[in-house]
Order: sequence, then structure tokens, then C-alpha cells
Amino acid sequence: MKIKYLAYILLIIGFGAFIAYRISENKKKDDSGKDKGGKNKMMTVSGVVVKLQTFDNNLSLSGSIEANEQVEIRSEVSGIVESINFQEGSLVSKGQLLFKVNDVELRAQLGQVKTKEGLAAENERRAKLLLQKEAISQEEYDIAQAELKSTQAQSQLIRAQIAKTAVRAPFSGKIGLRSISPGTYITPAILVANLVNSGKLKITFSIPEKYATEIKMNSDLNFTVANSPEKYTAKIYAIEPGIQAATRTLQVRAIAANSDGKLFPGTFANVELPLSSIKDAIVVPSEAIVPVQNGKKVFISEQGKAKEIMVETATRTDASILVLSGLKAGDTLITSGVMALKADAGVKVKVK
Repeated sequence: MKIKYLAYILLIIGFGAFIAYRISENKKKDDSGKDKGGKNKMMTVSGVVVKLQTFDNNLSLSGSIEANEQVEIRSEVSGIVESINFQEGSLVSKGQLLFKVNDVELRAQLGQVKTKEGLAAENERRAKLLLQKEAISQEEYDIAQAELKSTQAQSQLIRAQIAKTAVRAPFSGKIGLRSISPGTYITPAILVANLVNSGKLKITFSIPEKYATEIKMNSDLNFTVANSPEKYTAKIYAIEPGIQAATRTLQVRAIAANSDGKLFPGTFANVELPLSSIKDAIVVPSEAIVPVQNGKKVFISEQGKAKEIMVETATRTDASILVLSGLKAGDTLITSGVMALKADAGVKVKVK
């Protein structure tokens, strides 16, 4: 029995010694691998020293390319298409006859009204002579005069309808694919073709309201389109007078030459809008910025520890971003491993 108790005692002593050994070993590892606070392991990270520099403030925006002028060609009157006077996809001139609607019935109506107009004019002439001789009353003359004016108005109306049967180009441009043929019964609801003036193109885009005061009329900008390395230039010619409340943006429109026809209406444009240059600006690599719920933050190295700082940013380029507040010249900004960093973590910075 004494031997059994002795075995239990030795087992307990051995287990206790093992626990004490593990605690001692872990403490040694912690002391060698952690900072003095014993909270975070030392991390090796990359960083840069923040410097003041001149920043060419350019806004990168998305815009849409529109034709300088574009209209759907339709007939204002219903009837049979008598002739088509344009080739699909061809250039047409302002005032050129595009197609003609049969106007035989309208001309017959005009002849009928002209006969009535002649008779009404003669009746008005006779009534005027009789009025001068006081053979009829003023009221009877007024009735004859009103009849004449009524028939004249009917004649003008029919002439206007006849004029509408000849559809002409409202401006010069390229006409698209037609949807009618000679003999088609056309109504105002039928789209005949699209007429587009693309010798010049409009680029419409929106800028954030905080840049609204920096946009000037007649300013130049550059833009590119998909699948083309070529850069095009445009000039701002119109600015909306107010900010759009729903998007908090200001709509701007520029115009660009397209004499070679390489640009097409309806495509997207990548707009690069130059703003005023900023002296003594702080520009940091984009990878140093960490988005958070209340804005953006960065980490700097201070006395061997990571320090978290909230920053306010503005213009962003492909590789860098303009910082308006939060950083100062001389700060050692951490640029790698920022997503895994925590405040007060021990860091060893390799400055680039």
C-alpha cells in the first residue's frame, strides 16, 4: 500500500516538473520573439519617408461619347412613300430631300379649298361695296370677311401638310440604316432612319462636388477609348449650373474633333481632367492606404512600433494617392503588410 502511494507522489511530482519546464520554455520564446510589452511579435516591413512634393492634380473619370447632333428621321404625315432619295450609310447635306410621301389627296383638297377661297374673296369684295353704299349692315359684311379668312386658313393648313410630305435633312451628317421601302404606308410612329453628325463629338462626364470650383470653361482635357492607345483632346464648353443632389456631382460637357471618324457615338471615354498643381503636397503609395468604416488609415513607424493614423485623401492615380491631412513630412510610412498590422505592433522597417 505504501508503495502505491509512493508511486502516485512520484507521478505528481514528475507531472508538475514537466509543466514548470514548458512554462519556462514558452517564457524564453516570448522574451526572445516579442517586444517589451509582450503583446506583439516583431514584423519586418517596407516603408518610405514622407516628403513634400509638387503634385499635378489630375482627375480620372468615366464619360460617355455622344454625337454633336443626332435625330430620328420620321414622317409628320401618314401616307404611301413615293420615293426614297438617300443611300443608307451615306453623307447627306442640310436641306437635302430624304424621302417623299404621296400628296395627291392633299393637292386635291387644296384645289377644292382654293375654289372656296376665290368665291369667299369675291363675296367679301361685293359685301364691302354694299357696305359703303349702306345696302347691308356691318354684321353681314363681317360674316363675309370671316368666311374669307376661314377659307384662307384652310388653304394654309393644307399647304403646310403638303410641305410635310417632303422630308428633308435638318442638318448635315451621316444617315443610318432605313426601315422603309418605296410603297410603304408610313405613319409618324415609324422610325425611318437615324441621322448623326459625328464630325464633332460631345464627351459628357461628372465630377465630385468638391472639385466644382476648379472647373473652368474652355479648359482642355485628354481622353482615351477602349481598345485604342491613342490619346484624344477635347475642350470644355458647357457646365451644369448646379450640383446633382442625388449623386453630389457636377455634370460637365466637352467637345472633340472627329474629322477622321475614328470615334463613335455611344462609346465610353476614360477622361483625364487636369486640375491645378499642388505645391508641398503629400503623396503616398496606394498600397499604404487601409479602408476602414469611418474613412481611411495608414500606419507609421514610431520608436519601433506601428502607429495607426486616420487620413483624409483626395485624388488617386494608378500608383499613388494624395493625402490632405493626417501625415506630415518626415513620417516613416509603412507600405507592406498593412492589412495584418495592429496598433503598437513591433515593426522593423526597411526604408526604400
